Amino acid sequence: MAKGKFERTKPHLNVGTIGH
Repeated sequence: MAKGKFERTKPHLNVGTIGH
């Protein structure tokens, strides 16, 4: 789960972590 989300939010890890 985290792996997929992290890869998708690679260009914006901040946005990905906050969005999740």
